[in-house]
Parts: sequence; C-alpha cells; structure tokens
Amino acid sequence: MEVHEVTKRYPGGVTAVDGLDLRVHEGEVLGFLGPNGAGKTTTMRMLVGLVRPTSGRIRVLGHPPGAPRALARVGALIESPAFYPHLSGRDNLRLAARYAAVPDTAADRVLAEVGLSERADSPFRTYSLGMKQRLGVAAALLKEPSLLILDEPTNGLDPAGVSDIRELLRALGRAGRTVLLSSHVLGEVEQICDRIVVIDEGRLIADGTPDDLRGTLGQTVLLFDADPLDAAATCLRGHPGVRAVEPVDGRLRVVTDPALAAELNRRLVQAGIDVRELRPLRHSLEEAFLELTAPSRQQPAEPATTTGGTR
Repeated sequence: MEVHEVTKRYPGGVTAVDGLDLRVHEGEVLGFLGPNGAGKTTTMRMLVGLVRPTSGRIRVLGHPPGAPRALARVGALIESPAFYPHLSGRDNLRLAARYAAVPDTAADRVLAEVGLSERADSPFRTYSLGMKQRLGVAAALLKEPSLLILDEPTNGLDPAGVSDIRELLRALGRAGRTVLLSSHVLGEVEQICDRIVVIDEGRLIADGTPDDLRGTLGQTVLLFDADPLDAAATCLRGHPGVRAVEPVDGRLRVVTDPALAAELNRRLVQAGIDVRELRPLRHSLEEAFLELTAPSRQQPAEPATTTGGTR
C-alpha cells in the first residue's frame, strides 16, 4: 500500500491530511499513531475509498482505493462495528459474507480465528464490548484479506478486552497478515507492531521501529546503584549535564544527555563513591510519542527516522 503526497481538505478550509507519504510493506504490522485530530481516521477512510483525497496518489494492492480489485483483498474495521443486535454473531457474519460474495462457511472460520466460536449463536446485543470488537475484526477477515485496516480496535475496552484484541493481533502478525493498526494504547502498539509511523496535523513526523522512535529522545535515563546514596546524589546533581536526580527503591534515577554515562560513572568513582551498578533504562514509546507531538515539534519536518519509510 502506498500513499504519495496525499492531501485532504474539507469545505471551510479544514485540512485533515497534508502532503502525507506512507507505505505499508507486505507481511508487516504497522502502527499508525497520532493525537486526536491528526488525520488518522480520514487517512484510513481514504484507503478504503470512503473519502476521496483532494490531491495526491493512493494505491492499495496496486489499485486505486475503492476499486473492486482492491476491495476484494482488503478487510477493514473503521471506528465502531455495526451489527444487527437481535441476530447472533454467526448470523451477522453470514449476512456479511453474502454481501462480500464469500461462502457462509467463512463465518465459522473467522469466529474460530477470533475466539468467538462458543458464543457464535448468542445475540449480538448480549456481547461484551470486547466481544463486539472481536466480531468486527472477524467481519474484516471474512474475505481472507491480504491487507487488514483496523482503526482503534481497542477503543473503549476494559483491560481484559484489550488483552483479547492484543492476542488476536499478535496471532494475525504471526500468520503473516499485513496489518495497518491505528491505536491510542501505545503499550499495545509497542508490543505488536514491527514498525510505527506518527502523524500530526495531517503530516508524517516519524517513521521507524519502536526502538527507532525511542531513540529520537534527546535524553537518556540511567539507574545508579551507589554507596553512599546521598553523596552520590549530591555529586551527580553538581554536573551541568544532569537534568534530574531522583532516589528510586534504593537507587538513583538520573536524567541526562546520552553520551555522559561513562563520565558520570568516573565522577562518582573519583569522589570515592562505590558504584555497584549502572544501567540505562529503556524509554517508553509514550515518552517518544509525547515529545514528537509536542507543540514545539508541530512544524513540517523530515521523519525522525527513515527505517522502512518513504522519505
């Protein structure tokens, strides 16, 4: 799937997507992140032909979005799934299968794939929110799609429901499905996705693996196990490159510049302080996301990394 310099403007001058470049490679699970109003859902609607771009070029499996040849191989869950409340999950899927021109037996296959076989004959209205979301993913899988587009599949779910969807998406990734996943649950994206793109105000601002995105932060966090701890804290606070020193469970959490770890260790040793352990703490994806989308960063820019990207 390729998106090249795509812009979408609505009447009144609102620009939802602004010159976006995006590529999803075959067999990868791609996380599609951005704050509310960044243009994620508009982009996904353009990918399935529900919205036409103002300018730019989109190709889905080699075809224009919305073309029958593309739609035949794309499964999508855009926002909340809609089913008949009085029908069972199985009957809802059989009806969807007929609309998609696939055999009714596909319903049983996808119910098993999303773990709903035991509740297949229960009315949709009796389903929990997590089960409803899983049924929506099942409907998207009916055509055995080459590309699966999921917009916030964990939206509104409790922890158990989030866990259900996470395990389902992991299974889809292991099965070699190509998945474009929009989500605000960054921990889930970090665990599931091979690559992540971040957009803000309709523009691409980062593209890379989770490790790539964490690496865009201009600081590092070190954990020191030192004795005496109070003397170590005083010593480190006196260094101009140290931004914060905080005692945590008998150790020191130190926020500093990435290149200063060895120098800070020497400083402690030269002060007669016993350093028993020094290790870097891994940044969270959430920290990287917040820094990338901070107001001071919301100017058109090259992506933070270009691993697998298009720029």
